[in-house]
Order: sequence, then C-alpha cells, then structure tokens
Amino acid sequence: MHGRPYRQGSWFTRFAKKTARRAGHPATFCVAVAIILLWAATGPLFGFSDTWQLVINTGTTIVTFLMVFLIQNTQNRDSAAIQVKLDELIRAIEGAHLALLDLEELDDKNLDRIVAGYRALARQARKDLRAGKSDTDVREVGQERRKEISEQRPAKPAK
Repeated sequence: MHGRPYRQGSWFTRFAKKTARRAGHPATFCVAVAIILLWAATGPLFGFSDTWQLVINTGTTIVTFLMVFLIQNTQNRDSAAIQVKLDELIRAIEGAHLALLDLEELDDKNLDRIVAGYRALARQARKDLRAGKSDTDVREVGQERRKEISEQRPAKPAK
C-alpha cells in the first residue's frame, strides 16, 4: 500500500457512512425538531392550507425515502463486516465447527436445525447450572441427531 493513502470505498460508500453517522447524531434530531416547530408556527400565517401541509409531507417523504437506502447500505456493510469477523473467530478456534462459517447462506430448514441444536445445548447448560454443575464444557452440537443418523445407516462391511 504505497503511494496514495488507503480510501475506504467508493464515493457513495463514504457519503452513506457520513450521512448515516450524522443522521444519528443528537444535533440532527434537534434540527429536525426545529424544522417541525418552525413549520407548525407558520401554520396560522398560511391558514393551515393544503399547500402548507403538502410542504411538510413532501419534505419528510423525500428525506425518509432517501435515508432508507443510505441506512440500508450502511447496515449491509456493517453486517458483512461483522460476519467476516465472526467467521474468522470460528476459523481460528481449534475444534470449532467450520460448518458454521457462512451460516447466513443456509436455507431455513438447515438453519433451524442448527439453531435447535444450540438451543438444546443452552437448555442443558441452564439445567446443569441449576444442579450446581459447570456450564463450561464443550459438548457437541447435534450429538443426539448424529447418533440417530449413524444408527439408521447400515453397517459397513468389514474388509
């Protein structure tokens, strides 16, 4: 990385990040409230006309419409970055189940099956804690299901 300093993404990415950051700032909220109060205060001046109401409706609709896309863009990048970080942690831990990498790409049926396995582990851990046992062991996820499947398979012939 010699020469030019590292730039974080395209102009749109930088714009979306800055806008999302500023939109979530308390000062931005205060400006929005001030605009609403100013609009409300001008109501009597314009006789609370349809045009007066249309101004605020149009303004808020446009801002909302554009912000949805900017915030979604920022959220998508943040989610992808978190997924990569979690995947790296899983990959780096010896004995971790590498099948959990890229889990968000599974279909609902397979994802539900894996979630159920972890919920069963959590239930057992809480039960163990109530019984005064430790909850820090490393049990296999889906151990019962794997045992069930292996029992259903025909035995391999001996060589």
